[in-house]
Amino acid sequence: MSKTIRIGTRDSELALWQANEVKDQLKALGHKAQIVKVKSTGDLILDKPLYELGITGIFTKTLDVAMLNGDVDIAVHSMKDVPTALPEGIIQAAVLKRANYMDILAYHDNEEFLGQREGIIATGSLRRKAQWLNRYPTHTVVDLRGNINSRLEKLNTSDWNAAIFAAAGLERIGLEPKNTLGLTWMLPAPAQGAIMVVAMENDEEVREICAQLNHEETDICTRLEREFLRELEGGCSAPIGALSYIDKENIVTLKGVLLTVDGSKKLDVELTAPLGKHEHLGFDCAKSILSRGGKRLMNELSNSMLTTQIFSTKKLTNAQLQRFDSSIKVDSEDFIKINPNRISPLVLKKELKNVIFTSKNAVEGLLTNISADELTFDNIYCVGRKTRRLVQKKIGKVAHFENSATDLANYLVDFIEGTEVTHFCGNLRLDAITTILEESNITVHSVETYKTKLSGQEMENSVEGLLFFSPSGIESYLQNNKPNKIAYCIGETTAKTARKEFKDVRVAKIPDVESVIDLVNENYKAS
Repeated sequence: MSKTIRIGTRDSELALWQANEVKDQLKALGHKAQIVKVKSTGDLILDKPLYELGITGIFTKTLDVAMLNGDVDIAVHSMKDVPTALPEGIIQAAVLKRANYMDILAYHDNEEFLGQREGIIATGSLRRKAQWLNRYPTHTVVDLRGNINSRLEKLNTSDWNAAIFAAAGLERIGLEPKNTLGLTWMLPAPAQGAIMVVAMENDEEVREICAQLNHEETDICTRLEREFLRELEGGCSAPIGALSYIDKENIVTLKGVLLTVDGSKKLDVELTAPLGKHEHLGFDCAKSILSRGGKRLMNELSNSMLTTQIFSTKKLTNAQLQRFDSSIKVDSEDFIKINPNRISPLVLKKELKNVIFTSKNAVEGLLTNISADELTFDNIYCVGRKTRRLVQKKIGKVAHFENSATDLANYLVDFIEGTEVTHFCGNLRLDAITTILEESNITVHSVETYKTKLSGQEMENSVEGLLFFSPSGIESYLQNNKPNKIAYCIGETTAKTARKEFKDVRVAKIPDVESVIDLVNENYKAS
């Protein structure tokens, strides 16, 4: 070929390494070639995980446009980034021999966190996140974006335990860290470790040249993996892994896995066939997954990728999440972290005539210091049905309860036996109990059984409403966000605080989580 083949590539170090590998192989065959750098959308948007960008082919789209415009003759991609359906007019021209397909774990100092309950792992891949959480469900997985160099730098300067990388990428540019561990149990992304060359379908001369670069075994295996991915209808936004290989006896094996994002559900498959009769392995593996609940799981994944509309400032149970109307996308996280305090035994082991609990946290904090058998309380008063239920289950009979601290304080003013109470509470308590009782000459001894730490997070723009269960939850939210959404409140005490900042405040009919959820459902049905 007399003309120079223009090789389109992204301008990251890894992408350039891959493009130069293709260039070198073309030159070895006697062809002229030059690199043309093209910036991609995936490189330009680094503040969101890939699955939140809303499209597949995030790293290939710009190069596709360059090819269709005639700016480049071929494009070089990490094959795992390429959508299973190529744009019209563009075809797969070659697949280079596959490199290391594994994922590897790069860690700081030691591997002790692998045997511990707590651990922080970084990755921008839903597939890696899901498989990690399936194996280590108590660990935390944080998002990690950027090119390999920037991701390694973030790991080195973070307090994370480790981060997950594709082995091939690190090896190709010679950046493999000192402390690494091959994740042999983790199925890679379909076609991970392989390099794909695409060309224009109508450019027969370039296609014939590229065909000389094709590695047949890699081509066979990656086609099966991508067929499995295509049949499951999953792209960058679904946790899907696949690996195919051919053994010495010419037996083709394909392994596949589909998981939920949180790793709690997993479906896997492994099928084999003799080389030459392997063509339907990808299809058969996908059908096996789909027939065993995969279709339902994919629907769950589809729904989970919708933008969040409602956010609860308290972590919700699966039963509570299922109570929401199916059209509402909900997320939740604890905006308040609770740490029990150490309490002097002198306080706990003396006989107390009247005690007050204003929250379940106060009860649980107390019981981390002393067993219920050692407590000697004459009269127990509490705020809220759930607090009463916990007290009666763990400590003993409740003399009286009310739904708010103010109502309980007013009741005690009229009916308390004696002139002293001990109030087991947290550090961010409201003053209603103390104020009302002391105005009536009743002495209040406050004992902090726990400390409350505000740990709110920044909300996405798509969030329309917040679920609040305490004034502290509102305070935590406002540390990082504006009060420009609907505030759904569990009761009047919380609503009173919300009204100081929020324009639209709505209160549940009954002060429990389920009633707050019903309030949200009613609002969305009305709209």
